[in-house]
Amino acid sequence: VQLQAVGGGLVQAGDSLRLSCATSGRTFQTMGWFRQPPGKEREWVAAIRSTGTNTYYADAVKGRFTISRDNAKTTVYLQMNSLKPEDTAVYYCAAKNNRIIQSALDRAGMYDYWGQGTLVTVSS
Repeated sequence: VQLQAVGGGLVQAGDSLRLSCATSGRTFQTMGWFRQPPGKEREWVAAIRSTGTNTYYADAVKGRFTISRDNAKTTVYLQMNSLKPEDTAVYYCAAKNNRIIQSALDRAGMYDYWGQGTLVTVSS
């Protein structure tokens, strides 16, 4: 299974970016985005159910980021608005065949498949 995350780049504070993660045609019950800032550990950003109607966010991005998926459920997006320098990180998409309970969505170990990461750099 390949997850292909694209869309990163260099932007200024306040700008927007949209990341995409293609799943090679597979539909997963749970998909998420994580990020790893320079010199820090990987952290959870957002997650979405296969229905697309249930979405979950880390407090640091709530109200600024939106996770969504296309109707075919094979691509997941992360729309990032009002970007801040502290959003600078390598962003990874992740997926699991089964449902992850809400309290465990932020645990990287719960996900079975990972993309290669895409770098987002936000300058001040």
